[in-house]
Amino acid sequence: MLSLDRIRAGVVPTFVHPATTRSPAAGIPLGSQTVLTCLQTLPQLRAHAAGALATGVTPVQLREAVYQLAPFIGFPRTLNPVSTINAVFTEHGIALPLPEQGTVDDAARYQRGLALQTPLYGTEIKDDLSDLPEPFNEAIPRFLTEFCFGDFYTRGGLTLAQRELLVLCALAAIGDTAAQLGPHGRACLQTGSSKTVVIAALVQCFPYVGFPRAAAAIRAVRDL
Repeated sequence: MLSLDRIRAGVVPTFVHPATTRSPAAGIPLGSQTVLTCLQTLPQLRAHAAGALATGVTPVQLREAVYQLAPFIGFPRTLNPVSTINAVFTEHGIALPLPEQGTVDDAARYQRGLALQTPLYGTEIKDDLSDLPEPFNEAIPRFLTEFCFGDFYTRGGLTLAQRELLVLCALAAIGDTAAQLGPHGRACLQTGSSKTVVIAALVQCFPYVGFPRAAAAIRAVRDL
């Protein structure tokens, strides 16, 4: 039974399913860190970051999981979690700065981002914004391609499949994101995750985001 003392201590139940324990490559071990970053619950993030390192997650993987959230929660809410995990790294004797994982420069970020975005999402975002007044009808889709996909999805440290699973967990934590959950759920499948893994990742969000948000996220992807 989950007692009030355990909640105060930051201890939450773990949902055990073969899909969540099969391999760290599934990306799910970083799901709780992703959700806690979105929720800005930094004391719990600190504890879970230490736990992730103890279970074999590398410092680079942990940092990239937090960095990946910047396009979705903004820089201010990303910077504090970065400071939190850096403090954990220091406590564990991990030298900073960590190896750089960026792979693009300003000249290449649009084309590299587009090469990742198009197979997964097509032109749906550009089409959806095509009726905006100029220059926003072209500028906003381009900015999204450069920033979200060019700057972040091209980074090393995590696979594309892992990044998409973590984004899915982030959208569940943010809430009111049904319009984004469907496309990102399909992207999870296209990058190699099974539907079972997708649902299992969202099930792991239950103790952190509560049943309404987690259940809403599962409903958004169940018919993919």
